[in-house]
Amino acid sequence: MNIETPGSPDGMKLDQNGNIYCTGPGGVCVLDDKGRHLGTIVTPETPANCAWGDDGRSLYITAQTSVYRIRTLDKGLMNPPQKIGR
Repeated sequence: MNIETPGSPDGMKLDQNGNIYCTGPGGVCVLDDKGRHLGTIVTPETPANCAWGDDGRSLYITAQTSVYRIRTLDKGLMNPPQKIGR
């Protein structure tokens, strides 16, 4: 994520290795489970959200005028565990 581009982090998703994909200025920032920046998926416009689809290796990224798709090496966590109760 480019810290000099105005905007805030938004949509977040996990892959099966615990990496976090977070949309924000400049694209989708990928962090490991310790919060280390692994890289950024650069997009032509600021993304708003993302979701895993197809076989779990397609990351769909929504933006104001488009939807983008990128194939990933790691599978996304398509059904994250839900907290029930307290």
